[in-house]
Amino acid sequence: MSSRLFDVAVLGSGFAGSALAAILAREGMSVVLIEAGTHPRFAIGESMILETSEMLRALAALYDVPELAYFSAEPYLCRAGTSHGVKRHFGFVRHDEGGRHDSSDPLQTLQAVIPREPHGHELHLFRQDADAALVHAAVRYGADVRQRTRVERVDLDAEHVRIETSAGEVRARFVADATGPRSVLVRQLGLAPPDPGLRTHSRALFTHMVGVAPSGRTAHRLPFRMEEGTIHDVFPGGWLWRIPFGNHRRSTNPLTSVGLVLDPRVWPDRSDLAPEVEFRAFMSRFPALTEVFAGAQSVRPWTRTGRIQHRPTRTVGERWALVGMAAGFVDPLFSKGLYASLHGVALLAHALLATRRPDGRLGIVPATALQTLAEAQARFLAANDRIVAASMASWHDARLWKPVSVLWLLGAYAEFSRLLALRFQTGMDRDAYTAGLARLSLVGGGFEGFQALSDGLTDHVLATDPADAEAVDGTVQALHHALEAVEWMPAEFRDVLRGRTHLSRHKLRLAEVTRPGGVLGRGAFRQAVFGDLSLGRMASSFARDKLAYSHPS
Repeated sequence: MSSRLFDVAVLGSGFAGSALAAILAREGMSVVLIEAGTHPRFAIGESMILETSEMLRALAALYDVPELAYFSAEPYLCRAGTSHGVKRHFGFVRHDEGGRHDSSDPLQTLQAVIPREPHGHELHLFRQDADAALVHAAVRYGADVRQRTRVERVDLDAEHVRIETSAGEVRARFVADATGPRSVLVRQLGLAPPDPGLRTHSRALFTHMVGVAPSGRTAHRLPFRMEEGTIHDVFPGGWLWRIPFGNHRRSTNPLTSVGLVLDPRVWPDRSDLAPEVEFRAFMSRFPALTEVFAGAQSVRPWTRTGRIQHRPTRTVGERWALVGMAAGFVDPLFSKGLYASLHGVALLAHALLATRRPDGRLGIVPATALQTLAEAQARFLAANDRIVAASMASWHDARLWKPVSVLWLLGAYAEFSRLLALRFQTGMDRDAYTAGLARLSLVGGGFEGFQALSDGLTDHVLATDPADAEAVDGTVQALHHALEAVEWMPAEFRDVLRGRTHLSRHKLRLAEVTRPGGVLGRGAFRQAVFGDLSLGRMASSFARDKLAYSHPS
């Protein structure tokens, strides 16, 4: 048994666990990072979004851990490595069973283009390399990393945490569990209820493949090839992800991440079939997808899950906290998982660092100090559940999916805008920045107007019987009416609502920024999201960001 007493033990060295360990070690805390496996290793959660990248930039600046920013945008491929793909859009292609995708129907296609300015396009993270890089960063900053060390038991006594591992006992003042959905603490403390109480129901099959064919051209003049972004093939009762890593000229990685997500109430479990057999049989229902995967082969064993939704009854306690997917999970549909994880890392790191004693060691961390984290995790989970459940319900009728997709765009736009404004407003003062983070809700940027809109529209969709044509007609009309009345909706999103199939490459229009309901115009949205941030200050902040992040040295 080691006699060393660590400040913090982090269980699990995935993206969230390694980021937390690197931040705390960089701040001078003694940290042990315990991992049952070894790196590099397979992991999913590969699709980046604007909110995730903004969190990485903020954490890199707040805690002087520049490695975090290396995964924030395409210009950083020179640092991140050529095994990662680029992501220039969120692409959605809707299918009906037995028929080909109708590329001439604007209701069946959406390409949500990611703005290039000021940071560059997003990435598809090849997680085995990204996770390993963050583990190495944690080591450089002083974390004690112990791979191939299985946690067998965690004892929370009056003053310390005692962790029994396959390599002996480890002692710490605090333990953060980032071991994912099969969390050590969730199991040991009995925190997994029989039913997570979430509206989303989905199971998954996934792997990495080679030989996945391109989707071909659609009848619409889309800004990018579908393979230059994350492709979501959606259909009644489920969806398919395709995340290519070899989609740019500098790539050295031919793999594509592939995952099939199904509502088991519509598509019951087929454990009588091998996972790949089930996958191929399901693809045969959709001729366009049959062609895409005709020559594809998996390069690793398929993973098949039961229901993937989980929500622990508690996420914090005396001397412990759950972070990342251990704190709950809904569905990977809108790639919110890494953002939620890093948001939790930011709140937890701030809470732990606030307890430091004069000698720099971790002080007592009561559960009350972590309540902000617990409340934020609950809000994030509930918001993600609401938009994912409504989206899956809307795929039964393409007319429903169009307004629901605009609601998703609005929520992401408001959340990213608030994150960016928060960094610009606070000047990266940790206390002020973290206080602002604590008020966010995953979508909507904490703007009450969006929350009321989202609650009403998603409830309406979820209450609509897709088999009742008259009810669907009424819901479609109600959704369009409510969204058309949103004063602060960007013109780009309104065009999508009215039938356009894509956002444009360039979205920063001065008229859009300054109009009364726009980004920096008048109104409740502007006040809630941007506060006193002026157009001049926004412009200068954008310019500084472009210099700092779009051409890293």
